[in-house]
Amino acid sequence: MNLKALTLNDILEAKERIRDICVNTKLIYSSDFSKECGNEVYIKPENLQITGAFKLRGALNKISKLTEEQRKRGLIASSAGNHAQGVAYSANRLGIKATIVMPKTTPLIKVQATREYGSNVILKGEYYDEAYLEAKRLEKEKGYIFIHPFDDIEIMAGQGTIALEILEELKDADAILVPIGGGGLISGIAVAAKSVNPNIKVIGVEPEGAKAMKISIGEDKLVNLPAVDTIADGGAVKKPGHIAFDIIREYVDEIITVDDFELMEAVFILLEKHKLVVEATGALTIAALKNLKFKGKKVVSLVSGGNIDVVTMASMLNRGLLLRGRIFCFSVKLKDTPGQLLKISEILARLGANVIRLEHDQFKAIDRLKHAVLEITVETNGREHIDEITQELNREGYNVDKVY
Repeated sequence: MNLKALTLNDILEAKERIRDICVNTKLIYSSDFSKECGNEVYIKPENLQITGAFKLRGALNKISKLTEEQRKRGLIASSAGNHAQGVAYSANRLGIKATIVMPKTTPLIKVQATREYGSNVILKGEYYDEAYLEAKRLEKEKGYIFIHPFDDIEIMAGQGTIALEILEELKDADAILVPIGGGGLISGIAVAAKSVNPNIKVIGVEPEGAKAMKISIGEDKLVNLPAVDTIADGGAVKKPGHIAFDIIREYVDEIITVDDFELMEAVFILLEKHKLVVEATGALTIAALKNLKFKGKKVVSLVSGGNIDVVTMASMLNRGLLLRGRIFCFSVKLKDTPGQLLKISEILARLGANVIRLEHDQFKAIDRLKHAVLEITVETNGREHIDEITQELNREGYNVDKVY
């Protein structure tokens, strides 16, 4: 497939095809992220799209173009979650039967949502690539029409409509940050953005534990990773797409990576500062903002999806609190005399640290006849506040041992 296979005209036609169903997600200016990274940051919140992710755009564009004969055969797709919902929603709306193969590790919220849209769901394999092989097997066996999640020109054209919306709203944008899984999203966005403004930078972001596209571009050949390890399930792709590889090599300016800790922190900040519920993959570009090599530019950060289950969200928020220095657990050794606990409490109250857990244990001290160990967890305002608490306790004669 040559580079000319996907054109701006394809994307413009896709925009007209899906405009009555898909939401034009308006940009949100972020003063917090702007201050943190030294650029003027705007969020493109595709987590607010119907089905909770950008995937609906490509799926709807592709499925809407099928012939009547193809629709009667039924659809098959493989997905880690968001493409599944895009296909299921589109098929349901157009009255087409669909079967979706999803990895066993897919968050329950995505599996349930796909079923609720009327599709048959099959769970197969630990990663996307195994689900893909099962879907391709069923395609041959049952004669279904396969709807690829990323390596398809019509899918890419649908995703590219995001760039058109961005540049209609922010004509002088200097850069667009786009998450990369299989590469379909950034392919559509790169072709659209560069066709409208050849000087705009398109920067891809991958999880450090699943950077197949970055390695492929570096080696100038498509690489199949032996394994992936990331909390960003939507980006956990061992082998990106062939068409996407060619387009990214031609149009994308840079690919950067972020680790899972940066992702968890980004999920936390998006919820706290912008009240946006975002899955780990959706937060890739937010996590990458601190790694940009330039300052003073207008940057659009694409938040790609928000389909995250409550248990996973709770776990991420707790980790985010720790990473941002909002929770501080420490221990001190106290003399086993009356009034010691009160004194510690008064110090913490004076410094505005809210105690959320406390354990007083005489048996943890080696010299337990004279001392007791007090372990305290407090809510703080950040790392500077933690330093202030530690220094004040030290001045009062307490040796602070950080637990976490």
